[in-house]
Amino acid sequence: MDESRTLDEILRDPQGLSEAEVENIRLERLLGVTAILLSQRGHQEAATLLAEAASAERNYQDKDWGVEFYEVALDVDPNLVERFTEEVHSLILETIQEAVERETYGVSVLRIRPILPTVDANWRSHVRADGGPPASNQARRVRSDPEHPVEDRLHFTNLWEHRVYRTLKSIQATLEDNETIGIAPLAGIRVRDRVFEPDFLITYKGHAGVIEVDGPYHKGQSSSDKSRDRQLLHAGVKYVDRLDVRDVNSEAQVEKFLRDFLRMLAAQ
Repeated sequence: MDESRTLDEILRDPQGLSEAEVENIRLERLLGVTAILLSQRGHQEAATLLAEAASAERNYQDKDWGVEFYEVALDVDPNLVERFTEEVHSLILETIQEAVERETYGVSVLRIRPILPTVDANWRSHVRADGGPPASNQARRVRSDPEHPVEDRLHFTNLWEHRVYRTLKSIQATLEDNETIGIAPLAGIRVRDRVFEPDFLITYKGHAGVIEVDGPYHKGQSSSDKSRDRQLLHAGVKYVDRLDVRDVNSEAQVEKFLRDFLRMLAAQ
């Protein structure tokens, strides 16, 4: 796909793309328009959830007064399904319906469905085994994106997290073997009835802390962030801090933030 063209331009002139590819672009545009409208109106949580959808599908439902109506099915991580509450679901559906008002079709149903697991020929053995199929709790969602950064067999959501990891590694290299730090990026952790993937879980001097790396598009989520941080603290995490990449201009500033974080973690 030509990334120099907008999705609207591609849809107007597909330039040899298959029908399936055009349909995927049409759905991507619909989700993008819907998410941006939600974000502009202050519904950041709903917009972020929509952006987390791994894929979407449009299924024909009915025809009324010459207009075809479809169901839009969103495939999301199983741990995110419960966050699509009735209120969020209705808000997203209403905004999708608004987004297609200028189209030749309508959307009558929004369905949220969990991403299905990958199954191999030995699935019966996995299910019978204690603990079920082998799985990794490191960067479950990120692994489905072929463009994400990887280093030391560890996966990262974006370049900012990757750069923070490299700075953490450089700090780690300066510490004595008997006073080092553990670095766990995007490690899955269950807290009460929720599963989180903190950007970094750090262990140091008998304590565990969490660093969240907020990118330039991370805004309007203060309430959600505070609730998440509070749940982590209640679960035994000693210290939580956030690095906003908009506030740092150099690796030296990132290193200062991380060393201050370690000092606060050890002091708890």
